[in-house]
Parts: sequence; C-alpha cells; structure tokens
Amino acid sequence: MSDLEEKKLHVEDYNADNIQVLEGLEAVRKRPAMYIGDIGERGLHHLVYEVVDNSIDEALAGHCNHIEVTIYEDNSISVLDNGRGIPTDMHEKEHRSALEVVLTVLHAGGKFNKDSYKVSGGLHGVGVSCVNALSKHLRADVYRNGKHYVQEFAYGKPLYSVKEDGTTDYRGTKITFTPDDSIFNVSEYKYDILAGRLKELAFLNKKIRIQLTDRREKEDNGEYKSETFYSEEGLKDFIRFLDSGRTKIMETPIYIETEKTGVPIEVVMQYNDGWNENIHSYVNNINTIEGGTHLTGFRRALTNTLKRYASNNKMLDKLEKDKIEISGDDFRQGLTAIISVKVAEPQFEGQTKTKLGNSEIEGVVSQAVSDMLENYLEEHPRDAKEIVGKVVLAATARHAARKAREQVQRKSAFSGGGLPGKLSDCSSKVAEECELYLVEGDSAGGTAKQGRDSHFQAILPLRGKILNVEKAPEHRVLDSEEIKNIYTALGVTVGTAEDSHALNLEKLRYHKVIIMTDADVDGSHIATLILTFFFRHMRSLIENGHVYIATPPLYLVKKGSQERYAWTDEERDAIAAEYTNNGANESGLHIQRYKGLGEMNDDQLWSTTMDPARRTLRQVTIENAMEADYIFSMLMGDEVPPRREFIEKNARYANIDI
Repeated sequence: MSDLEEKKLHVEDYNADNIQVLEGLEAVRKRPAMYIGDIGERGLHHLVYEVVDNSIDEALAGHCNHIEVTIYEDNSISVLDNGRGIPTDMHEKEHRSALEVVLTVLHAGGKFNKDSYKVSGGLHGVGVSCVNALSKHLRADVYRNGKHYVQEFAYGKPLYSVKEDGTTDYRGTKITFTPDDSIFNVSEYKYDILAGRLKELAFLNKKIRIQLTDRREKEDNGEYKSETFYSEEGLKDFIRFLDSGRTKIMETPIYIETEKTGVPIEVVMQYNDGWNENIHSYVNNINTIEGGTHLTGFRRALTNTLKRYASNNKMLDKLEKDKIEISGDDFRQGLTAIISVKVAEPQFEGQTKTKLGNSEIEGVVSQAVSDMLENYLEEHPRDAKEIVGKVVLAATARHAARKAREQVQRKSAFSGGGLPGKLSDCSSKVAEECELYLVEGDSAGGTAKQGRDSHFQAILPLRGKILNVEKAPEHRVLDSEEIKNIYTALGVTVGTAEDSHALNLEKLRYHKVIIMTDADVDGSHIATLILTFFFRHMRSLIENGHVYIATPPLYLVKKGSQERYAWTDEERDAIAAEYTNNGANESGLHIQRYKGLGEMNDDQLWSTTMDPARRTLRQVTIENAMEADYIFSMLMGDEVPPRREFIEKNARYANIDI
C-alpha cells in the first residue's frame, strides 16, 4: 500500500462517527478563568496552546509534521497544520457538521475516541471550543478530500453552516481567531512566550517542524520576524540546550526510548559539575511541574540502581567509614534529566492539575530507567566512576548542609529577637499586607527606610553581591550570611521528611518580596543573583506569586518649576520635547540620570517606587520552567559563549522577562 493510499484510508476511518459529545459550552464565557486558568497574559497565551495541541495530537497519531503559528497586526492568531483536517460531514447525534460540534461543544473531539487518537496532549486542556467561546471571531479552514471547507464564528456561535469554498491539493486545518478583549484584561501576544512553548514542543516531538511568524515586526532585512523550531533528536537535543551553560562530567547523555505495557517512555539524563537538581517531567507534552508517579518512578530507579552499582564496586566505603548515610537527594545533585511519557488516559491531580496520578506509571518508568542505567554503567565505567564520585561528594556536602540548615531553622523559629540585625521590620503582623524590600547596599537601604510606610513595609539591605548559588553546594549557600538573613527575615523553613529541599511557606512573614536595586549593570547583576537564588532554592515563593521587582525611574526631567520622572529613554525624550516646545528652546532644561537609589531623596523614592498608589511592580512568574532553567544556568554558569550570545541578542532590551 502506498503512503498516499494509507493516508486516504486514515482519513476515511476518521469521520463524524469518531466525534463524541461530552458536555455543553454554556459556562465558558461566564467563568473563563475556570477553563483557562486566568484572563490575563497566561490565559491569553493558553488559547494558542489549545489550538496547537490539536495539531500536535495529529502529529502524535502520525498524520502531521508541519505546524505554522502566525501573529497578525491586530493580535489575531492563526495555527495551520498538515494533518487530516477536522471532519466536516454530518454528526449523526448532533445533526450538524462534525466541525461545528468540535468548535461549539466543550470536550467534543476525536481524542475521546481511542480509535482516533492513542494519546492526546490536548486532553489536559479544554479544547478548541473554549478558544472559540472566548474569541470575538474565529474562522476554521479545513482542507480535506480535495476540497476547501470554511466556517466562521462570533463569540462561540456559528455565523453560518460549514460550506465548500473550492478545491485544493492541500490537506490540514487552519484556525484563525481574535481573542475577545471584553473578557481578557490584556490583548497583546508576546512573541517570546509563544516561542518558548513552541521550542519546547519541538524538543518533545522530534522531527516536527513548527514555525512562528510575527507580522507585527519586521527584521532589518525587511522580512517578518520568524523562527522555525525543529529537533532531529528530540530529548537529546533538549538536554544539550538546557546544559549548554553547564560543564558536563559525562561524555554523552544517557538516553532511552522504549514502550512498556503500551506506554511510550523517553528519558534523557546527564550530570554536570553544579549542585542543583534540574529535572523536567512531561506527560503528553504537558509540563508536570508538580511531578507525579512518572517522576517518583524515575527517582526510585535512579537511587536504587546507582546505589547497587556503587555498593557492588566498593565505591561507598569512605562514606560508611565516616558514618555518612547516603540519601536519594545525593544521587540528584548536579543532575539534569527530562522524562517524557505518553499516557492514554492521564489522571491529573495537585493544586494546578499538573501532577500525574496514574499509579501504574511509576512501575513502568522505574523498570525502564533501571534497565537503561544498569546497561550504561556497565558499558561506561569511566562515566560511572565520575557519577558515583559526584554522589559521594554530594553526601559529604549534605552532611555539612544539615548542620547549616538546622542553624537557619533555629534562627527562623525565633520571633523578633531572632530576626537579622539589619532588618527594619514593619509594625503589622498580618502577612498578607506586609512587604519586604530587598535593597542593594546600606545607602539605598537608609533612603528606603526613611521613605517607606513602616506599618506594612520592611527593609532588608543586602551587602554587595550575594553568593552565586548556581555554582555553590547547599552547605555554602546556607553558610552565606546574606542568604541566612533572607531565610530568617522571611520566616520560612526548609526540608521535610519527603524532600530535604522543600520550602515551607506556612510562616511566611511577608506576602510581597520586592527586589529593589540600582538601575545600572551592577544593580541588574545583583537582581539576577537574587532571582537565581529564589529560582533554585525558593521556587515555590515565585510559583505562589510572592516575588516582585521594583521599577525606580531612570531620569528626572526638570525645567523651571516643572519636573517629571521618566522610566525609559523614549519617555525622557518625549518629556524633554514637551518642555522645550519640541526643540525650540532648550535653555533651562535639566535631565538627571539616576544611577543609584541612594541618589534619590526619601520622598522621591516613596512617590516613584514604593507608594502602592503610584508605583509599578513587576511580578516574577515562571511561564516556562525549561526556558527559565536554561537562562539561569547560562547567565550564572561557567560557559562564556552561550552567555555572550544571549547578551548580544537581548542587550537592546531594558528588561529580560524570565
């Protein structure tokens, strides 16, 4: 049978009878956040992911290898694929076209029929019907059986029934939609956020070409801004990308691609000379940031297999002699790993529904990883020796870290008397209204202390640049005076019986932690060091929305009695032009560039940067854990070339969104 005949057979097997209806769409417009998480930036971008998920599902089923995402000038989006095309024939139960059913009924689609899709990433989401419900206009173009079909919708309702619009040699689906700006509080799509997710999908689904084009912006060559994401080796390419800023201690990554009891499993891992655990887990392309049974299976296999190998080869004698017990944590220090499984019927749980609950997956992943590791260690004795040596070092460092952690815990357990001496605390004890400013240096700290509202704003000055935790073992992190002060001021504790690195936020003393540094290179470096510490050692602080960055002004523009602040060069130039009647009279114009917070008076710092009624705070969020992991390791690691390339690419931007 030819490829063309086989594809034709698949198309004929995939028709209206495959589309099953589960429930209606009534509540989506009334309570959109229930379906897409929120109505801000994250929810807006989630709409694109829902449509792309459908195309990826076609790829997982073997019917699609090319996806194009386009952002248009009006912030509408189109997603085009070369899959089978959504069926357009009549749906027997619904008495309308299958296309209309897919686009107007929540949880209706081929992915609920096991004969149409074995696995589906989109199952985790809410389907393209939700995108339709939250769009003021949506157009579906279907290229199928040599014909072009089209149907349009407004606010989720069809404007007309599906109709033929000529013939075509193309096969696939194109969805073009404009989000409803009466629902979303932001309307502008961010290229970098979409690019990060599409790059991730290309790594997770090898040999699928995904193109992103932004028709709002042209490059120097006159072409629209565009990138194509394609990975020939999938997770192997992924781990090379993630670890490009780290120094590897292995010749090649350890990799396995297998299937056990009908579950496709793909795992890649390698060790570096760092001290952080960087494990990214996915189920059906969904980043399971809370882990789950697949991650538990991986960790169990890693610990048991490595420990067995090390014991059999007498590599743990020194630890036993020093009475240092080895733990699961020790096997993951300096480890980067990616686990990707495809599950036919995933059960998600946890606060954000990103934790896999299927109990059977733990055993199959554990078995697959055990087999992979045993073979690798026997075949690569030099790498095996390096890995076990790293584990022994980690166990020794953990023994030292435990004492440091206990000291931090004891200090945090105290009330007022145990707080850092440099902390100027606030009088309120209501954590929800309290703010802690982490301020660069004593001078700026003094100004902030004078300018603050002492009822709810606390100030903790930091002396110089804090420790770069990207390259430090945990005991050195916990020995750092500045970092101990941050732990103690926040009132948080570290470590549980299950996870010695877990952060307990129950006694968090401030619900806003605000990084406030100078608007210069040193200030940016200090802010990045603090963010690196939070990302590596207090990630849940970020994930729970507690971390912010203050935005002090860059300029004060004065002429006579007139004065205004400017946060960008463009604002400065516009104010200057206004004060001088667009350049006619520049005499008396004075522009002050603030290089440091200490150059401001306390009332100026309050009115521009600390007053809740007038300030601008940027909340730190993790849109893409993979991208954030890469950026921190690259910016703060030892490898210079990727850092130089990143800075050259992003130097023209005032701020880098992580």
